[in-house]
Amino acid sequence: MMSGRIPSSFINDLLARVDIVDLIDSRVPLKKTGSNYVARCPFHTEKTPSFSVSAKKQFFHCFGCGASGNAITFLMDYNHLDFVEAVEDLAAFAGIEVQREKDVGIEQPEKKDISHLYNLMGSVAAFYAEQLKQNPEAKKAVEYLKVRGVSGEIAKSFMLGYAPGDWNSLSGRYDTKDLLETGMLVARDGGGSYDRFRGRIMFPIRNKRGNVVGFGARVLDDTLPKYLNSPETSLFSKSNEVYGLYELLNAKQKPERILIVEGYMDVVALAQFGINYAVAALGTAISKAHVDLLFRFSKEIVFCLDGDSAGRQAAWRAMESVFSSVKDGRIVKMMLLPHQHDPDSLVREEGVDKFEQRMAGAATLSDYFFGQLTADLGLGTVEGRAQLVEKAKRYLELLPYGVFREMMFAKLETMSGMGSLDVLSKKAKLNFGRPRKGTGQVMRTSPARVALALLVQNPELADLLEQEDMDWSHLDFPGCEIFREIMSVILRQNPPNASVLLEQLRGHPDEKLVNKLATMELLVPEDGVKAEFLGAIKAIVSGSRTIRIEKLIDKEQSEGLDESERTLLKKLLSSSN
Repeated sequence: MMSGRIPSSFINDLLARVDIVDLIDSRVPLKKTGSNYVARCPFHTEKTPSFSVSAKKQFFHCFGCGASGNAITFLMDYNHLDFVEAVEDLAAFAGIEVQREKDVGIEQPEKKDISHLYNLMGSVAAFYAEQLKQNPEAKKAVEYLKVRGVSGEIAKSFMLGYAPGDWNSLSGRYDTKDLLETGMLVARDGGGSYDRFRGRIMFPIRNKRGNVVGFGARVLDDTLPKYLNSPETSLFSKSNEVYGLYELLNAKQKPERILIVEGYMDVVALAQFGINYAVAALGTAISKAHVDLLFRFSKEIVFCLDGDSAGRQAAWRAMESVFSSVKDGRIVKMMLLPHQHDPDSLVREEGVDKFEQRMAGAATLSDYFFGQLTADLGLGTVEGRAQLVEKAKRYLELLPYGVFREMMFAKLETMSGMGSLDVLSKKAKLNFGRPRKGTGQVMRTSPARVALALLVQNPELADLLEQEDMDWSHLDFPGCEIFREIMSVILRQNPPNASVLLEQLRGHPDEKLVNKLATMELLVPEDGVKAEFLGAIKAIVSGSRTIRIEKLIDKEQSEGLDESERTLLKKLLSSSN
């Protein structure tokens, strides 16, 4: 693993070098239609192609599910990679080596090469798997797995193993320093070390690339703790990993839903019955990082928890993590099990079909949330409704802005009887069109939206604005700030196409808005882009001048203008004639 960050200049050059059409066509066969290429979308199920790739913009967009982005975004979504992994894969596709800031003369703290630690953990997992088969001590572990109905095939697919009872079964086979660093050994206070895991069934925890990063271990007697997990290491963070994700993705690249259960054995036992889309948290509460990770692979998450008091408390604790990640199009359900049942026992008793029917009929997040919240409140009283608002708003304000958030606040308004709560709706920064009465939908496209969409799709148009020598300080129109910001990015970075420009705005607060502008259908012929852009700019300037004049006149009549404002008003009036 190389050290140093990847410089943005390298990423820009990489995007300019790779043709997104070739990249996507190597994974999803494309068909040329007009100036673009189309295919059935790889991110959702559809019968007719709505997935479009633009060679000019170096950008993809699905008109069905809304997925969009450049080559890096495609690899992140298609191969379930993080940003750096996607850049590395894109560089490999282009046949070039990834540059790091250290390589271009910028000093960075040295990052340790941990590839040998991945190799060590994989070797340890193989050792434990061999012990399960060959070590006479493992008979009790084998019997336990047989009682739980785990077949040899499932045990192999999850790399199940057995840690011998010996206190030093690993130290004689592997480097002690590496074993300590990966948490496989525990250092003694007086010197020396011993195996962390002894006499337990071993559950290797693999990241989404298949590397063993840690272990879960179950005891076979009454020793406590019943389950023991690897400690936090340079390879393993229990807040960022879930058990069974690698195995799930091997079975289903795009699962319809992901079931979150409480234990390792729940995941393994359900896989035995063909329910191979379950994962488990690693001895910790579900975090936002867990939820965001799982939503990268499926649009629906179902929490499967015990129906007892502890299970209900766990479901409620998950609310804050879940609420901050539930964007439009994402689904969360809560499935509480009957008392005295875990997923394994329930699927054995009821069968797979009925178990999956329970999942399909599980309470939606909205129903579960409001149901739990109002269980002990008397909504027939003013006090009860006031408590409902006070308790609910803390959670609802965590929701990302969008339709789901608005509907949840609307439901709270109805239940509380308050009529019109402050739903804290964030209006789009670019409300360019005139909305239909009562709908908020745009009827027409304003000059500002047209100009900004053209600029995003054709960054070279910024040169025309430079030639016009526009005085931005006197302009006043919806979206003016983001227009200035995008112009600044273009003049600073000189992106050759929309793909590189959008990469410069990755993580920006207005990233989603800019992506929408990049995919906006303008129906402007190629040879008419410049004229359309200049026409829109002219309309913006004219409209902005009118707005500014009106504001200055209103201020003059109400409180008067200072000398600089009177000079500006005179200048604006003169230029409008």
